Amino acid sequence: MKIATVNDIALHFRDDGPQDGPPIVFSNSLGTDLRLWDKILPHLPEGLRVIRYDKRGHGLSECPSRPYSMGALVRDVEALLDHLQVQDAVFVGCSIGGLIAQGLAVKRLDQVRAMVLSNTAAKIGTVEMWEDRIALVEKGGIEALAQTILERWFSKAFHKTEEFAAWSAMLTRTPREGYLGCSAAIAGTDFYSTTASLTLPTLAIAGSEDGSTPPDLVRETAALVAGSKFELIRGAGHLPMVEAPEAYARLLTTFLKDVGHI
Repeated sequence: MKIATVNDIALHFRDDGPQDGPPIVFSNSLGTDLRLWDKILPHLPEGLRVIRYDKRGHGLSECPSRPYSMGALVRDVEALLDHLQVQDAVFVGCSIGGLIAQGLAVKRLDQVRAMVLSNTAAKIGTVEMWEDRIALVEKGGIEALAQTILERWFSKAFHKTEEFAAWSAMLTRTPREGYLGCSAAIAGTDFYSTTASLTLPTLAIAGSEDGSTPPDLVRETAALVAGSKFELIRGAGHLPMVEAPEAYARLLTTFLKDVGHI
């Protein structure tokens, strides 16, 4: 287990592969931990330096009291990458991880040479929607929303698999304070103007069955970045790296080749 204390918070991370390999950084969605990416890793090219981490309030990272801000979430991974002496990485972010990717790219182009915006947007939902969700979780815990969230995360076919129960458990075991803190950070984030200023190589990935960040929303965000590419994984929901890992890894590998990272 690897822990780095950055910004006065202990972050759990993994740093796999050769230390001199091309770095690729993965940032998870709300309510998941770094295991989100496990299924795609065997399908990626050898020789990459693969860095994954649990954002504050998730997984094995420290769960400080609220409030959280998107700026704090960006600073956390910025400090982690400085700690690991990582530059020129391809940053892959899913959902809130995609917001973190956009925020970091605006701030630290020395750390991020290209980004993958997976099942995310420049602005996710409305303040009112997130306030309603926060109120429900404060009253009844994550369990109060779990069924609705899982319906958005996965296709109907995936709900019938044995694996589905494990993802349900990961969601409901997320520390409530961490889930609420990150929910408030999403509610307060609108990156339309800042993301439109970016010019770095960008791949956007959507799932056709995604009920959280529908394909049109992901496509709209991709269009903000000149020269970006948009790809749709059919039959997958909000977490296509789980439902369609081989297809996801193929898209990612092609992008890594296109940007000269491998």
